Amino acid sequence: MARVNALFGGWTVLVLAFFYAPIVLLVAYSFNSSRLNIVWEGFTLKWYGMLWRDNRLIAALENSVLVALAATSLAVVVGTAGAWLIHRYRYGGIRTISTLAFIPMVVPEIIMGISLLVFFKTTGVALGYGTVIIAHTTFCFPFVMAAVQARLAGLDPSLEEAALDLGATPLKAFWYVIVPYLMPGIVSGALMAFALSMDELIVTYFTSSSASATLPLRIYGMAKVGLNPMINALSTIFIVATILLLLASESVKRLRR
Repeated sequence: MARVNALFGGWTVLVLAFFYAPIVLLVAYSFNSSRLNIVWEGFTLKWYGMLWRDNRLIAALENSVLVALAATSLAVVVGTAGAWLIHRYRYGGIRTISTLAFIPMVVPEIIMGISLLVFFKTTGVALGYGTVIIAHTTFCFPFVMAAVQARLAGLDPSLEEAALDLGATPLKAFWYVIVPYLMPGIVSGALMAFALSMDELIVTYFTSSSASATLPLRIYGMAKVGLNPMINALSTIFIVATILLLLASESVKRLRR
């Protein structure tokens, strides 16, 4: 039994090393003074300095945050409303509607990007911030909807009935009783939508203009030219930010306990 445990433990270590070794190497080479970033030539912070002086990257980051915030807000509204309507009201074709709502989660991104581009061109809509936000909302809202539906599965119907018996209108009962109950699902879905929007490349490639290019598009353009140490520096910043957010989340959970 001890040998089996040691075997599985060693295999787990190898799998983790396979996944995390490239990340560790990327972080280390973000401090490499070599322009080619192939061999180690010495420690430097100049790539981080150049990163903050690159106006195109800063503008792309601002575009990404703007699009992600807008798409997340719309996805929360559409996803929460859709989940509640499917849960609260029963009507014909409900399964078909639910299936159609979740299709963007499984459709290949390149197909979605091309189809949205054809739709915008057919309807005469110029590519820009609006088209990117619409495109991101399209594939983000099903994740919010799924998270809210999971929360609704455990909803006690007596909560809404009690609010109505106490004189609340259906709208007030939903806003003051149902929404607070759904908040964990809404927040988790919103975080997923924001992360997906910030990371999206393929759909954005087909639905954006040069002025509305997001950070993933800029990084992709830089990577096509060749190895750029600033990409390593930028990736390191995002890795550190992610770790800090996870630590903050764990701290909040412990405080609530």
